[in-house]
Amino acid sequence: MRVVISSATANEWVKINEVINPLYTGESQRLQVSFHVSGVGILPSTFSLSQLIIQQQPDLVIQAGIAGTFDTRIPLGKVVAVKDEALADTGVEENGKWKDVFDLKLQAQNEPPFEKKKLINPWLEKYNILKLPEVSGVTISQVTTKAERARQIEKKYNPVVESMEGAALHYVCLQTVTPFIQIRGISNYIGERNKANWKIKEALDNVTTNVTKLLDRLYKLK
Repeated sequence: MRVVISSATANEWVKINEVINPLYTGESQRLQVSFHVSGVGILPSTFSLSQLIIQQQPDLVIQAGIAGTFDTRIPLGKVVAVKDEALADTGVEENGKWKDVFDLKLQAQNEPPFEKKKLINPWLEKYNILKLPEVSGVTISQVTTKAERARQIEKKYNPVVESMEGAALHYVCLQTVTPFIQIRGISNYIGERNKANWKIKEALDNVTTNVTKLLDRLYKLK
């Protein structure tokens, strides 16, 4: 089984590379793991993930990284699996209301790979072996900092997490029929810009622990 661990930056998977069983990146015939840097944001991630899948044809792509959350009840550092993604800043704001491409009738809400405006992971049941909490996500190009914009996104998409690359993973993998799972550690609450209050290290440490456990489980399943 060929597994690729992809992140926006190498910093998000470097510890995974350090602690996983060396067999997975060396001689194993049962589980072969490689690492991929997609770049930050939807555009570079879509391109690099497309190249990756065409060239390597992996059996599974794991997107590992951090995310902000709209839900202040979730403790920082918690790890979740994203079940579906919505594009939260592709559209136009008119008269104080946000309209996405589906509202504007530029795309049908069930036009593949979308289902009811969302990019849904059909492989989550199979690969969420660790039974991580499954949440909805939104992908944005500009990090949400204003309370009014956060409320607007929450009302329209009802997301739990926000990232800058999640939808790229879902879109490319759905289009190429490539199994995937998106695993995120919660580093901050949406709108909190004082990074002294963020828990990036804790989030990444917990992502490392969970991805490592997932790889071990995948190895044993083969």
